[in-house]
Amino acid sequence: MENEKEPQPHPRKDHRTDAFATKLVDKTASWQHKAGKHGAKQEKPQPAGGFDDTPIPDAPPGYTVKITFHRAESLPMADINSFSSDPYVLAQLNVDLPSRHKQDPYMRFRTPTIRRSTDPVWNCEWIVANVPSTGFKLKARIYDEDPADHDDRLGNVHVHVDSLHDGWTGINEQYYKIKKRMGSKRAYFIRGCAAMLSHGLEMSGKLIVSVELLGKTEVGSNGGRVWTVGPCTWSRHLSPMIGRLTGTKEPGQGKNGAKTEQYNFQANQFQLSGPVPSPLYHRYVEFKPFIAGMFTGKSLRGWILNRALHHQHSRVYNYDRTTVYGSFPFPSKDMTLQFLDLVHYDRGGRIFTYVLTLDGLFRFTETGKEFGIDMLSKHTMHSDVNIYVAFSGEFFIRRLKTPHREPFDSGQETHPAVEIEGGPPSSDPPSDPAYYALYIDNDSGTYRPSAKLLPLLKEFFQKNFPGLKIVTLDCQADEEKMGKLKKEQRERKKAEGHGMVYMQDEGSSLSSSDEEELEERMREYGEEDADDGGRKKEKMKMKIKREIKESKVGGWVHGDREREDKETREDMQEEDGRPEGIDGEVGHSSGGLGQKDGVLGAKENGAIAQNEKVEGR
Repeated sequence: MENEKEPQPHPRKDHRTDAFATKLVDKTASWQHKAGKHGAKQEKPQPAGGFDDTPIPDAPPGYTVKITFHRAESLPMADINSFSSDPYVLAQLNVDLPSRHKQDPYMRFRTPTIRRSTDPVWNCEWIVANVPSTGFKLKARIYDEDPADHDDRLGNVHVHVDSLHDGWTGINEQYYKIKKRMGSKRAYFIRGCAAMLSHGLEMSGKLIVSVELLGKTEVGSNGGRVWTVGPCTWSRHLSPMIGRLTGTKEPGQGKNGAKTEQYNFQANQFQLSGPVPSPLYHRYVEFKPFIAGMFTGKSLRGWILNRALHHQHSRVYNYDRTTVYGSFPFPSKDMTLQFLDLVHYDRGGRIFTYVLTLDGLFRFTETGKEFGIDMLSKHTMHSDVNIYVAFSGEFFIRRLKTPHREPFDSGQETHPAVEIEGGPPSSDPPSDPAYYALYIDNDSGTYRPSAKLLPLLKEFFQKNFPGLKIVTLDCQADEEKMGKLKKEQRERKKAEGHGMVYMQDEGSSLSSSDEEELEERMREYGEEDADDGGRKKEKMKMKIKREIKESKVGGWVHGDREREDKETREDMQEEDGRPEGIDGEVGHSSGGLGQKDGVLGAKENGAIAQNEKVEGR
């Protein structure tokens, strides 16, 4: 019995329920872990974007250079009717400096358009600071402006400078042959036909450019970026068609002094003197899944939205014969007055949407609760769908009763909140910038600028608009105050909108060839109806214009055609019943170039003001 072995336990065979038990244990542990975190307060994750603290890459200070686009010779003829072109130069400067992000926009410069010339003269300067000693590559593209269609490229010129140093002699009115490979085949076909008929015409055009070294750029210890020093160019873009659709009107004055308004949507660009403070650097906010695709254009939906916004930007900031140009060599009191003129001083309680680009280009248009204006004032459109901008938000102008006191001082009154004598709406605005305050905020859901950087923004605007008082508002901390101020602006806009004589602007974005056709058909119409004050002739002119536009642009919607006809009839009825002394001409914007109100002509302020008449010389 003692030698008998005790029976050994047999291992139990695996059962299929064992696997479920193991999973249940693991799942229980997971539930316990989640239960431990339940009830704990967690911060809601914020969407990517907004303020970006990426520093500027380190680099030694560079040089300040002045690039001058003098003129062009023997350009091709893009307009077959006039055998001419409306040329301008779009330049891009590339340097060997690392950017903070690869999505940072390029350094670009545009000259004014010279009308009907194949030998245009611009003499436009572009001063750029902190160009590295490794040199630069300048790409100059010459275009023919055609607002009713796409602009035709007339050719390219590349200027390569391998190195810069203190002894560099520069480039003095150098002739560069325009490369035809990327040019319009139609334009060069017309040029070729003309060259065969005339032995004096050359087939290849030339662009004359100068580059001058102005010296070392004083930027302290870091020279990791380039910026535009000057000149401080500005442009005003008017669109009667968009103005009609949105109901946006621009103030003017008739022959007998009567106040008028014309349908016009006004977009403005002002190149400010850099550098923009480096902390002002904001990326779009991805508050919706499709937003990233809209800015990058990678998804199908994003690509469609991206192209639509680019097109909207090009239409709002459209260059045509109504575009007014000007420039100032540096910030001055006259430059501040020009800015006030673009925003119509303190008239009408206007509120503007703005974007400030990384190179200091200040873009702004009027905004409002109306669907059309609000849609056309989105920051995405103003930035031309740029991924990074310096700052964005809204602003408005107020006139102060006492110019030597600050806007929020006790006893200080401001218009439009309070009726103040000596300015709009009863008389002309004062010409001293000390009477005005710029209220600017960071109210932008697209880029959500940091409120902590508002003091830097204020300092930058004070530098560029001398004499103008700057008030910054945080859209969150100052929400109540900001809401009250903007409500007063909107109420004033409604109040000052009454009692005006509204007149339809007869201008439109016709190309030069279309205008030739209009003039020819008007000559065929003759002068037989001149005895009725010209009303029938003006009506016929509007009808011919519409027919020309319809022949150029297909796909009219039936409702759009009916609306156009109805508005034309209404305009003619208004003309027949308007008060005595109001003629059928379009009222010009008060304070415009050459006007009595807020004159900023070249003789009075030294600015280079270029309009259609100057360009047509």
